Amino acid sequence: MSNTPHSPATQTAPESAFGRFLRATEIDPRLLGMVGALVLICLAFEAYSTFVLGRPSMLLGAGQAEANGFLTPRNLWNLSVQTAYIGIMATGMVLVIITRNIDLSVGSIMGMVGMYMGLLQVEYLTPALGLGHPAIWITTVAFGIAMGALIGAFQGVLIAFLGIPSFIVTLGGLLVWRGAAFLVAGGKTIAPLDESFSLIGGGSFGALGRTGSWIFAVIACVFVVWAFLNGRKSRQTHGFAQRPVWAETFVIGLICTIIIGATAIVNSYVWPPGNIKKYYERLGVPVPDGAEFGHGYAYPVLILIAVAIFMTILMTRTRFGRYVFAIGGNPEAAALSGINTRAMTVKIFTLMGALAGIAAVIGAARQNSATNAMGQLDELYVIAAAVVGGTSLAGGVGTIYGAIIGALILTALQTGMVLIGFGDGSYQRIVIGVALVLAVWLDIVYRKRIK
Repeated sequence: MSNTPHSPATQTAPESAFGRFLRATEIDPRLLGMVGALVLICLAFEAYSTFVLGRPSMLLGAGQAEANGFLTPRNLWNLSVQTAYIGIMATGMVLVIITRNIDLSVGSIMGMVGMYMGLLQVEYLTPALGLGHPAIWITTVAFGIAMGALIGAFQGVLIAFLGIPSFIVTLGGLLVWRGAAFLVAGGKTIAPLDESFSLIGGGSFGALGRTGSWIFAVIACVFVVWAFLNGRKSRQTHGFAQRPVWAETFVIGLICTIIIGATAIVNSYVWPPGNIKKYYERLGVPVPDGAEFGHGYAYPVLILIAVAIFMTILMTRTRFGRYVFAIGGNPEAAALSGINTRAMTVKIFTLMGALAGIAAVIGAARQNSATNAMGQLDELYVIAAAVVGGTSLAGGVGTIYGAIIGALILTALQTGMVLIGFGDGSYQRIVIGVALVLAVWLDIVYRKRIK
């Protein structure tokens, strides 16, 4: 007997209240899972450092000078800075993996570009222009990004026009660029670098400060409100379904709350006394009683935010982004539809190289030197960040914000292990490897469920 429309076989399970909430707000369930994992990791390290190791925590009301827990302004500020260059490269790796390619050379590109930037500053620009000339850091940054882009373009040409698999090309690049970085300076460390250039890497002087950070937070919140209102207007113009007003208000409020909370945290991390003294010495005045400065947002974090916004717009609002997903979904169909897949491959690897160049700028500036160890094994962390953030190795699926959250998760794991006494790199690699395998397995499970 066939089932009637009212028979149990044709009835669907009622949607849960949480499901209706997610549908109304259009929040990605995978995003919630990643954020939940990040929160659990942070809470676990905080509990271990506070209750097992007996270290005072800001959560328990201890003073900042005494606090050594995980969730302290100092540790969270350092965590954001350490995440920056990995997150920047991970946004580019998302595009590479979506198109069913891989780039194993980004860490070596970062190391090579860093060495050449150091050599350019120390051997050429500083003798020619003099110490502290503003053209030194500007020229160095432009050179680093351009060099990374050229290396990426070269590898893209080999992949697209010679038909060499990206795995082989970039594996060769991993070895070639790392060797070239060693040869250019004979294995020596190049230091010190230009003082203005070093500010790009963060630190007490390489940050916005309290006032600048609050101004940035207000501008960011205004931008969020404008973006949602503009999106709502665009949906109405094109006849798409609108989010309920309450849902839109909730999402806007949530994002602005996160921005304000993050600003309060980075502003509550104060300068050490030595830096305050150095600051007033430069001004030529004595240090006033009770002088205190908050770091605010570090420049590497601001660069990461700028890159994330640019890459999100590129992926979601441009023809280039649509072509990337089309190639990842079905390369043959994309080519038959008129997309120049070879040119797209070159562009994607050029962009990846440029992002590695930006990461090299931050890395060299943060260390105030160029070393052969810079970027070593970072290609693995970049790939892991993209995959942990939800980018599918099968291609066609990935988000910029997911890659950044993935970078945060991996950096939190590394920082937490150092904090609780597992500073040995062997433990860190084991945990990162397990996290990578687990993320791929979860992606397989998720893809099977949605089919």
